[in-house]
Amino acid sequence: MGSNNKKQQLRLNKKQISLISSCLISMLTYAQEPLETSVKLATQEINIDGFGNEKDWETADEISGFWQWFPTDSLRAEQSTTAKFLVDDINLYILITSYSESSDYIIPSLRRDYSGAGNDNVTVILDTFMDGTNGFMFGTNPLGVKRESLISNGGNNFEKDFNKSWDVKWETEATQQDGKTVSEIKIPLKSIQYPEGSTQWRMNMYRHDTQTKQWYTWANIPQNQTIAGLAFMGVLNFEKPLKKSGKTIALIPYVGGSVQKDFEVDEQKNILNYGGDAKVSIGSGMNLDLTINPDFSQVEVDDQVINLSRFEISLPEKRQFFIQNSDLFVNFGDRREAQPFFSRRIGVAKDTTGTTFENKIIAGVRLSGKINNNLRLGFLNMQTAEDPSNQVAGNNNTVFTLQKKVLDRSNVSFIFVNRQTTGEPDFEHTQDRFNRVVGADFNLASKSNRWTGRTFIHQSFNPEESKDAYSTGLSFDYNARVHSVSFNVVRIGDNYQSDLGFIRRTGILKNYFRYTYRIWLKSKNLRSLNFSQSFYYVGRPKDNYLMTDRGNWSDAELSFKNQAKLQLRYSNRYTYLLDSFDPTRSDALLPLEGRTGYNYDDIELSYQSDRSNVFNFNVKSSYGNFYNGTKFSVSSQMNYRIQPYFTASMRFNFDQIRLPAPYASADLILIGPKADVTFNKKLFWGTFFQYSSQSENFGINSRLQWRFSPLSDFYLVYNDNYFVTDTFAPQVRSLTFKLTYWFNK
Repeated sequence: MGSNNKKQQLRLNKKQISLISSCLISMLTYAQEPLETSVKLATQEINIDGFGNEKDWETADEISGFWQWFPTDSLRAEQSTTAKFLVDDINLYILITSYSESSDYIIPSLRRDYSGAGNDNVTVILDTFMDGTNGFMFGTNPLGVKRESLISNGGNNFEKDFNKSWDVKWETEATQQDGKTVSEIKIPLKSIQYPEGSTQWRMNMYRHDTQTKQWYTWANIPQNQTIAGLAFMGVLNFEKPLKKSGKTIALIPYVGGSVQKDFEVDEQKNILNYGGDAKVSIGSGMNLDLTINPDFSQVEVDDQVINLSRFEISLPEKRQFFIQNSDLFVNFGDRREAQPFFSRRIGVAKDTTGTTFENKIIAGVRLSGKINNNLRLGFLNMQTAEDPSNQVAGNNNTVFTLQKKVLDRSNVSFIFVNRQTTGEPDFEHTQDRFNRVVGADFNLASKSNRWTGRTFIHQSFNPEESKDAYSTGLSFDYNARVHSVSFNVVRIGDNYQSDLGFIRRTGILKNYFRYTYRIWLKSKNLRSLNFSQSFYYVGRPKDNYLMTDRGNWSDAELSFKNQAKLQLRYSNRYTYLLDSFDPTRSDALLPLEGRTGYNYDDIELSYQSDRSNVFNFNVKSSYGNFYNGTKFSVSSQMNYRIQPYFTASMRFNFDQIRLPAPYASADLILIGPKADVTFNKKLFWGTFFQYSSQSENFGINSRLQWRFSPLSDFYLVYNDNYFVTDTFAPQVRSLTFKLTYWFNK
């Protein structure tokens, strides 16, 4: 008996070994095969209804076998995802089936351009020129809500390289069936750019499954890399070379008006505006954008911030005209210290008191895109109006760029920026007659995206001074599974100036270094533990390298498998004030003295909860020295949803600054509650309240948007601002409407 049992056990072990060996061989064979799929021609019209019951779908090739990216990259996805592709002369069609444990999906909102985190969704990324640098992103969720983005710089940074303000016409519908969601997508070929005669595109697809708390990808992406990056992708093989995309001509007229009341001067204005945009596709890769008398009253209001630094704050561009191919214009220099072109400079000016206000744009033209597979061009010209009442001259603003692909994913770029005063204003104004910047950048991105970097040199020109008017820099990043290193050095001359750029300060040499060590944990609840050490130094070469800033940060970050994060940071800083400075910005009678150095340190603790929870939040608190006093800070963002129709959030910042007498102390508070109602996929109402004790302002922005036709909208916007000093009094109040309509050919 015992002998028979042993023989039987041995046979079973051989079967198990054989099965395991077969699986390993299958996996190895799969890994060695190129990741690609065929795109067959559609022989019939595909109805986008979320069912995919046309016969063409039955014969289309299917992709499957997705990998996990979060919480690990070494296992296959727990829930199956499949996709099929078809194409005809007009559209690309995609059918995605996402299997789930249940239909208990997380869908916070019906508003377009939702965030990918904290909800169920699937996203397709297309690299149509196969350069690993620029791409298009299209996403949808189980209710068929859309999101789209333009990807630049290889998609290495979610904050900088994904432009969610881009809008384009395409269709998607989704149905929830037994144990799965079926999503059907139609992307007009004329809505994106690609080379005529294309036989291949690079493509990747990823999915967020909130039920398993996992992210899945078709391409096996290392977990230390960005999930939406362009370095790791498969290939779409078209059954037949693609024809030249249809020519797009879109006319987008608008009419708008507002009633405004300025309570400070007791003046009321009734304003009626009209103008429009035009979009024309040129060839297979270029876009021409034209605008006359543009109006941006419908653009979402900026978030207020508490500024405790000595420098200007950079806020993101949200105006649609500046969006497409924006990387061709803004991806130059050092974005933090010396960016030669910053589109928000156009249409904004300062009056005689130094207060910024909206400066009217008369007209503009923008030509951007691919000349061929390896060369991109950008040209922008806009004319702003003269404003005698505020002593602002009219200006012509021009940007010209060229980008040449080199190596696998790298490029060399050239930029020319020119601001030129127009007319002969009969009043004094502070601008020079012209300001120009010429420069070149080299952007490095290795095939595996392990190495990235940049080097640049720019020179500015003014009527009087062009000596020591340059900026130059070098940076590189090494990002491996365990080790990560970043280095950056920037030198900005004393007289470097870019009127259309963002320059924090001049006459400096800055060095930055960061090292990160990652420990990938094998735990039920924990994903990784990261330790980082950062150092930066800023000196002034013309002052015998006088050190004005120095900083050391020591970080420990714990990442959880439910997507929560906990971070602890210790900071030590040194600041040498060249001029007197009041960090509270409270117009203190006695600010901190210039030509004085301050050494201070603090400790900070932050936590980000799982964003798929009905109530989720992040909170950050710090305490320590601050110049010659102390600072206690708390900041938080709390979110609550009644899906998919209502989302409420509350942003809160508190800074308690205590400086010794006779210097100013302050309690700075910023509160920003927001409510967003999505009645359906076409009607949205959002209301945003903001109170800032630093700016002594309370503001209300309430915006109703009705998308009555694709990319055609009616907006009704209510703005109200109040002085918050010793009394609560109205400042400026307005009610604005805007109607836009897209005429497409």
